[in-house]
Amino acid sequence: MIDPRPILLVLGTLLTGLGFAMFLPALLDLGLGSQGWQVFVFSAFVTVFIGAGLSISNYSRKGDLNLKQAFLMTTLVWLILPAFAAIPFVLSELQLSFTDAFFESMSGLTTTGSTVITGLDEAPPGILIWRSILQWLGGIGIIVTAVAVLPMLRIGGMQLFRMESSDTSEKILPRATQISGAISSLYIGLTLICFFALLLAGVAPFEAMAHAMTTIATGGFSTSDNSIGQFDNAMVDTIIIIGMVLGSLPFVLYLQFLRGRTLALWKDSQVRAFLGTALLFVFAVDGWLIIFKDWDLLEALQFGSFNTISIMTGTGFSTTDYSTWGSFSISVFFMVMFVGGCAGSTSCGVKIFRFQVLFQTITTQIRHINQPNGIFHPKYNGRPLSPSVISSVTSFLFFFFLCFVVLSLGISATGVDMITATSGAGTALANVGPGLGDIIGPSGTFQPLPDTAKWLLAFGMLLGRLELFTVLVLFTPAFWRA
Repeated sequence: MIDPRPILLVLGTLLTGLGFAMFLPALLDLGLGSQGWQVFVFSAFVTVFIGAGLSISNYSRKGDLNLKQAFLMTTLVWLILPAFAAIPFVLSELQLSFTDAFFESMSGLTTTGSTVITGLDEAPPGILIWRSILQWLGGIGIIVTAVAVLPMLRIGGMQLFRMESSDTSEKILPRATQISGAISSLYIGLTLICFFALLLAGVAPFEAMAHAMTTIATGGFSTSDNSIGQFDNAMVDTIIIIGMVLGSLPFVLYLQFLRGRTLALWKDSQVRAFLGTALLFVFAVDGWLIIFKDWDLLEALQFGSFNTISIMTGTGFSTTDYSTWGSFSISVFFMVMFVGGCAGSTSCGVKIFRFQVLFQTITTQIRHINQPNGIFHPKYNGRPLSPSVISSVTSFLFFFFLCFVVLSLGISATGVDMITATSGAGTALANVGPGLGDIIGPSGTFQPLPDTAKWLLAFGMLLGRLELFTVLVLFTPAFWRA
């Protein structure tokens, strides 16, 4: 029997923090004369009351979690927090149904960026900043989860990074809590740098802060239906491209850089592979726009580069309706949405390191075929890969695309067309944001979809954000046996 009390203590603590975060949009609405502050104050009191109650009643059970408790806690956190974060959406003047509100908050906390809200330009400022806060909190939450929790759970090859950090010479800070604190400070610093850069580019303070939070979180929520296209500013596009790339790199390596290992980022094979892959796809899309669409060089660089990086990093910002660019660019965007960024970043998707492990495994197998008596070992970052890591990665890749197929079929069964269903499933599992087609493309929203499809997509966001197995293991009878 799993003791729920340590789990409830963690949930209560996080709910209390979420409740206090609701006071920020309340203060904004109050300062701007919007009546929305009452909604956030009420929501904050409800959330803090329940969170504090759970924390106080279970405080005596604080301590280390066992493996089963860690699995259950991780999934419950990413289910319960969106449910409470949805309260302001339900009570606001937008009057979203609970289905739409939960979809929006799940999209926010998982940094997916899919939205059901139309008319963002006229939405209350408190709601707009609340969406950005959710993505910002989700970004730091998934970094800490990736660094401190997923390696322990041996999910999808993430134990590879625990193996690296377990070596005394490689430790950044002695304890996971210190690492989390250092990463949080770095995360805040990068957000502020992005904020001031946007201010210098001529963006108003409110929009600059909202987009700084969703850029570093690689989330993609904007304050306008036109997303980043509202600014029509090449400097703003460049700043956000840099921010999206920075958010997609391993935050632990930033700490190594700050502690004197100046080449830590460049020496990491995952970082080099990510940057090289991003440049390859950017050149492909830019070349397509120049050669086959007769765009001039600067226009292709601005729009092609921005939207390619946005989709690959899972951010989901857009500067134009790229669904009108033709079949090649749409095909590229559909592929890159699965790629994602680096492990230990705010980015999502399959992650670059898994493709590296797969490539190394295939290469080693081909060498064995050519030289049956040879001894070959697949390596990552110059170190031999253990069979458990290879097995975890290949299992993850298989189940990722199996979930993609099942989710696509499930969504299409609700009456949605196949392009919307498949791109919606892909964008949910990869936590990207916009899909393809007229309904959920960069110029549309997920609002017209049936409620059943929205719940399936919300579940897909949860699966993708928690690396599949963290959630799927809870559906196995063996997990619940004593």
